[in-house]
Amino acid sequence: MRSRYTVVMILLAVALLLLSVACLLLGSVDIPARQVTDILLGRGSDNHAWEIIVLQSRLPMIATAVLAGASLSVSGLLLQTTFNNPLAGPSILGVSTGAGLGVAIVMLAMGGTVGSVFGQTLGSYVATLLGALLGAAVVLAVLIAFSYIVKSSTMLLIVGILVSYLASSVISLLNSLATEEGIHNYVAWGFGTFSGVSVDQLPVFAGLLLMSLFASLLMVKPLNALLLGTRYAENLGVNTRRTRHSLLLVTGVLTAVVTAFCGPIGFLGLVVPHIARLTLRTSNHSRLLPATMLSGAVIALLCTLLSVNGMHGIIPINAITPIIGVPIILYIIVNRRKIQYFN
Repeated sequence: MRSRYTVVMILLAVALLLLSVACLLLGSVDIPARQVTDILLGRGSDNHAWEIIVLQSRLPMIATAVLAGASLSVSGLLLQTTFNNPLAGPSILGVSTGAGLGVAIVMLAMGGTVGSVFGQTLGSYVATLLGALLGAAVVLAVLIAFSYIVKSSTMLLIVGILVSYLASSVISLLNSLATEEGIHNYVAWGFGTFSGVSVDQLPVFAGLLLMSLFASLLMVKPLNALLLGTRYAENLGVNTRRTRHSLLLVTGVLTAVVTAFCGPIGFLGLVVPHIARLTLRTSNHSRLLPATMLSGAVIALLCTLLSVNGMHGIIPINAITPIIGVPIILYIIVNRRKIQYFN
């Protein structure tokens, strides 16, 4: 088991490195590999535009994809463990849609008010981030409230889907009442992209996600205890109610931050945890969490590489993730028992 884990982690690390290099070298603008190396080493380049592309576009895009992929994947794993359901995920349970609703309120309903309150620079992402956090928090609060009423994890999943439909209806209503510019901005945001985080925004984006990812690593023991059932976990001294609330809080922050900056990225949170489980053949979170982080980062980089090398310009991320995600989800549904009960 240990040798399998070591081999998988090494392969994932190598894939992450190779895809990062590919994303640096490939794109809509052809930059020689030697020039990219010189720019990264601080030697500069004769073409100033190349320096801007590498340092202010491609590097932030790679960092964003790695962090967003890891964060969405971990949030999916936390939700699947919390609700004991292999089909739980940020998008399925409505967390992503709730965050999207918060962004829609900021972009469509508040309009130009955001800029006047926060200033032109801050208004572009601080208000959007706050809106996404509040939207995700509302959905998570609803799920927590219903978890006291509904005992079945399947029924709770249905509640999440219904909440997602409701949030989508409100978003459609806001779209019908918004200005043409607001609708255009929101639709562009909804396509999903890892290239929208600037160098100035990256520290805030990375700081929030890294803190939340670190918090998830601190909950390995309670997560493993929850796999054994609520009563067994409580006999081991785990406060299951507090643990679930903590897990939902971490999940909400991870999902909301990624959604605010990158748009509603689908399928990663649902699919990647199962890829990690099938690869490692374990449900032990001390190994599953790191593997899920790396797997999410690798798949997000792969989607990024495909999106920026399309024949007709940049392809939206949400046009690529279903191609990878749907076959895996179908496999999960058919082989549900085999996936759920790894030791």
